[in-house]
Amino acid sequence: MYPEALVKPMKAELTVVGFEDLVNPEDVDKAIKNDGTVLVVVNSVCGCAAGAARPGIKMSLSNAKKPGKLTAVFAGFDSDAVAQARTHFAPYPPSSPAIALFKNGELVHFVERHNIEGRTAAMISEHLKMVYDEFC
Repeated sequence: MYPEALVKPMKAELTVVGFEDLVNPEDVDKAIKNDGTVLVVVNSVCGCAAGAARPGIKMSLSNAKKPGKLTAVFAGFDSDAVAQARTHFAPYPPSSPAIALFKNGELVHFVERHNIEGRTAAMISEHLKMVYDEFC
């Protein structure tokens, strides 16, 4: 488990722009089993989360179409919530960071860590905007 002092500012990068911090399995299930679109970010302390994923996700929210609900779980900190979120990501293996889009409770798009590493925040943003345009 990472210390709260380390994780708190990384969580805040998303919560200050409207993400709900999901901290237990019940929160995860309630959020995902929602009508409409729900973005679930598996946040992380790694460099690709800090340099590309979080900034790219935030930039993507400038799109005209975007998910109706924004949520995040934090790998290595909110372990039970992350484990529960991953039960909804099948057939994808555990990945952090990761970005999942659900529509009416069904997973419609998933971005794994290997699709985040080596990409810029702008590339992540543009990819997510295309996904929002298709599903939101």
